[in-house]
Amino acid sequence: MKKIIISISLVIAAMLCSTSCSDYLDIVPEGTPSMDNAFSNRINSFKFLHTCYSYLPKWDQAGSIGFLAGDEHWLIPKGTGFIDQRLSLNAWEIGRGEQNSNDPYQNYWDGLNGGTNLWTAIRDCNIFLENIDKPLDLQQYERNRWIAEVKFLKAYYHYYLFMLYGPIPIMDNNISIDASAEEVRRYRDPVDDVVNYISNLLDDAAKDLPLQVTDAGEELGRITQPIAKAVKAQLWLLAASPLFNGNTDYINVKDNQGRSLFPSETDNNKWKQAADAALDAIKCAKEAGHDLYYFTLPVNGLSDATRKLLDIGEAVTEKWNTEIIWGSTWNVNGLQKVAVAKTTKGSHYDAISVMAPTLTVAEQFYSSNGVPISEDKGDFWSKNYPNRYDFTIIPDEGNNKHYLKIGEETAYLHLNREPRFYANLSFDRGTWYGYGYASDEPKDLAFYKFRAKEVSGRITSEDYSYTGYLNKKVCSYKTSVTDNGLSTERYAFPIIRLADLYLMYAEALNETLNTPNNDVYTYIDLVRERAGLDGVKESWQKYSKYPEKPNTKTGMREIIRMERLNELACEGKRFWDLRRWKKELPREVKGWYVQGETAQEFYRVTTLYLRSRYSFKDYLWPLKVETVLKDPNLGQNPGW
Repeated sequence: MKKIIISISLVIAAMLCSTSCSDYLDIVPEGTPSMDNAFSNRINSFKFLHTCYSYLPKWDQAGSIGFLAGDEHWLIPKGTGFIDQRLSLNAWEIGRGEQNSNDPYQNYWDGLNGGTNLWTAIRDCNIFLENIDKPLDLQQYERNRWIAEVKFLKAYYHYYLFMLYGPIPIMDNNISIDASAEEVRRYRDPVDDVVNYISNLLDDAAKDLPLQVTDAGEELGRITQPIAKAVKAQLWLLAASPLFNGNTDYINVKDNQGRSLFPSETDNNKWKQAADAALDAIKCAKEAGHDLYYFTLPVNGLSDATRKLLDIGEAVTEKWNTEIIWGSTWNVNGLQKVAVAKTTKGSHYDAISVMAPTLTVAEQFYSSNGVPISEDKGDFWSKNYPNRYDFTIIPDEGNNKHYLKIGEETAYLHLNREPRFYANLSFDRGTWYGYGYASDEPKDLAFYKFRAKEVSGRITSEDYSYTGYLNKKVCSYKTSVTDNGLSTERYAFPIIRLADLYLMYAEALNETLNTPNNDVYTYIDLVRERAGLDGVKESWQKYSKYPEKPNTKTGMREIIRMERLNELACEGKRFWDLRRWKKELPREVKGWYVQGETAQEFYRVTTLYLRSRYSFKDYLWPLKVETVLKDPNLGQNPGW
């Protein structure tokens, strides 16, 4: 069997990129353009199955909305360097506050400006489901599996549109070719109807999906039962969150029939639905053999400190490791090229080095005591939090020799932080341990030097980190930069991993309770343990100025949200979480003064960009004005 890897092949991908709404059957073998031939046998039907998969959004530097549409990463100014050629900047235009209704960015409704037409995707899924009974040489067990996969894809494309646009039309069946103009015009369905439809379709799909793929060499990337259940958990978490659950900004939004499109009141039962769905997904994932990742490769002489960084980083970048429930098979080499930093061991120009986390992201990570640095009552942070942006000489104490260049100068902000800080971020005077290094002793490590005219910093006006940080997490430790070239390690980028599910469950369960129970702590503590931290209650009791915070629902809500931001940092998830929580993006995008050549010049907090103030309209994508004019029944999203 051919692989059904989502990227399929360069030839098919190229064809799909060039197709329009009217020529989606280009995948039919040449000379046989009829629908009957598209499903005349197993091979042709399998090609159409490929087509249904091919619309899945990319999770890379060009296609992932989450990387650039919020405040997680920032780029050098447009028109400088080669970023316009190396990245799709449509998502970044949204991050810059430039979304619009005349020609929206990342338009997944019409398939424009970086988006794929997901209505075409849904139509192709419906065509598949309507015709897959035709091939006579297809075994029934395989037919059932293919049907389940396409039902999942159909549900997922509805979910993705819902995530972007809120209420959408439910397209359970394709519109007849002889439908009248009025029949073609569709109304959006209310939020609750959309959620229930997607949820039921995911349940229906899960029944005939395999628990796991049986032939990893041929089938990795195909949909399994744990994937379907994990997406259902995501769906209900979104439906239960403030964006869609009792959002007063949208309470009076109605279509031209007078029908309300958003729930008028908060429904706490949705949190129970989300908790039940997450727990069901966890149980299914565990049954399929998924577990939190720990680095187990036999590397001799590796310190516990470095091994912990590999526990965290390789959970993302080790191919198809047990933590990955759903992995993307799109090539992530480009993502690593724009994220990897040049080091004292190599500075080849193929390392583009522009995917720069912001200062906000750097500050959010916990202290080494596992609590926010603003709350830490220990000697270091109670003394140095007010002057965290100042610089100091790095002392030879604790694990510093594995994280930083001893004896050189760096910001207080870079000292005494949790392991996830060092696993996620490349920063000035930080370290890189790579595959094949003799050891993780300082003499064998590579170091980052981010100041102007230094190896990792701004040398020319071309490609460099605009904030003073780079995304280390998406770079496999097997990816290497030398003076002679850049070698990237291909892996399956995690769309959903088990730690994400654990945190979904903890969040939803906490919202169903008056006070947190042991299960809330258990699932968040499993994630913290892998990150090298003590449990929530122990850490807050010992080290926080607010030791009682974990004992209340509101306190745990804040902790769980911060835990998600830290655990899933630099994976493009931050944008979606802030959005469903209805958290405004800060107007100021901040970083270090990267044109500074000395520590004194470099360590100056700088406002890199001032975006327009976030408002209620920014939480949902606008429909293109032209689209609404063609079908007034759709209406426009609030504020646009």
